[in-house]
Amino acid sequence: MAVHPCFPTIENCSSVDRHNQTVVADMDGTLLRGRSSFPYFAIVSFETGGPLRLFFYLLCSPLAGILYYFVSESAGIQVLIFAAFAGAKLSNIESVARAVLPKFYSDDVHPESWRVFSACGRRVVLTANPRIMVEPFLKEFLGVNKVLGTEIGVYKGRATGFVNKSGVLVGNNKANVLKKTFGDELPQIGLGDRHTDFPFMSLCKEGYVIPAKPTVKAVSSDKLLKPVIFHDGRLVQKPSPFDALLIVLWFPVGFILACLRMAAGSLLPMSLVYYAFWALGVRVYVKGSPPPPPEKSSGEKTGRSGVLFVCSHRTLLDPIFLSTALGRAIPAVTYSVSRLSEIISPIKTVRLSRDRVADAAMIKKLLEQGDLAICPEGTTCREPFLLRFSALFAELTDQLVPVAMVNRMSMFHGTTARGWKGMDPFYFFMNPRPVYEVTFLPRLPKEMTCGFGGKQSHEVANYIQGVLSSCLSYQCTSFTRKDKYRALAGNDGIVASSESVKEKNTQFNHKDNTKVMGC
Repeated sequence: MAVHPCFPTIENCSSVDRHNQTVVADMDGTLLRGRSSFPYFAIVSFETGGPLRLFFYLLCSPLAGILYYFVSESAGIQVLIFAAFAGAKLSNIESVARAVLPKFYSDDVHPESWRVFSACGRRVVLTANPRIMVEPFLKEFLGVNKVLGTEIGVYKGRATGFVNKSGVLVGNNKANVLKKTFGDELPQIGLGDRHTDFPFMSLCKEGYVIPAKPTVKAVSSDKLLKPVIFHDGRLVQKPSPFDALLIVLWFPVGFILACLRMAAGSLLPMSLVYYAFWALGVRVYVKGSPPPPPEKSSGEKTGRSGVLFVCSHRTLLDPIFLSTALGRAIPAVTYSVSRLSEIISPIKTVRLSRDRVADAAMIKKLLEQGDLAICPEGTTCREPFLLRFSALFAELTDQLVPVAMVNRMSMFHGTTARGWKGMDPFYFFMNPRPVYEVTFLPRLPKEMTCGFGGKQSHEVANYIQGVLSSCLSYQCTSFTRKDKYRALAGNDGIVASSESVKEKNTQFNHKDNTKVMGC
């Protein structure tokens, strides 16, 4: 196989008039800035098997490194694949590839590679990574037409940890697969970053090398085919080897600390929870001027409608931190919260039935008894976006106080669409120093309400969404709970109705992201 001794760098490649041409690119170190696939295999390990699988993966990593440098690149990658995939359900791997990895991949796209890659009409990726692991991101966010990757072995719905007979796609294997795919019709451009990419690059009419530049800034998400609005998974940061070791060592300590924090929140009077959280490392910052408590106890009718706190939704703990900020327990209406979360909750929670008439009657009754908290988005969103607000709440009272919720986590996300929701509060409180910011905005003007102002309920809901988005510097969207769960879990996110599974599941395509709107 003829191999060029060197290729020009990517800066020398023009991206003009390439829309009718084909580009073939490697992934790690080429389309992505990072040359190592360690973090992404670590994420798969944790998401499919938890801290024990991640620990096993860490133990195998030194062996992979030794084989990589002293035997072959293929041998090192096979060890990583075995450590991360062996015994895992194929459906779980596919779920992680669809719902978790795109967030981390999209934060690492190389700007120069993307400049050339995105200019070409037909895009092909040739990678040593398992195809099942990278294909959803490449096709959905980079517009790749075909992914040629390593194929893993499967037995009875589980990954064996071994690769198919074709082996790991490195070196001459890449060149052979490229020749088999394209035949005599050579691609116009080949992009790679290391000498093992040279064999396939030499088959292309033009070949360009992406030099290693650790300081190069990644492509902003708005330059990709669509932004990552919804993503799942428990890990906040892409783990380096040190980060992965820290996660494994911290996990048992963090779980004990989470139990202590939750016990303090559940057993102490709400007026003391704020101080207990600070003593245990949970930071709560309160901004704005919250309304005073009602004169009478919440168990008696006050003769007026209680205040309805309309909160942006970041985790299921939003109403608890609202109560912490106020120093008094505020009941909350919820949907699809686990029984465990309801049992350990320090505030009263009332489930919505998704029956509009019944829910309206229930919320009105609760407001007659005092103040109430609601999250009209219906589900959480991790990115700086607000989902569409359900308008029902606006019809039930004119006493509306918007509340902007912001949280910061350094290690674990406290939400999930695919996993067991009962662990959500544990994961949030397992962060070494979690932070919540609760900002009380002015009460909604009377002229903007349904009762006094004569506004339509959707007008009020959109107005409050806009007010909150301005405060948080977020973008408004018309995405709903169904959109999120269809994207991340392949269902509608409705657990109470058996009929929901009969609805046709659809996945997002590029056009779906036009649902981002200005407020």
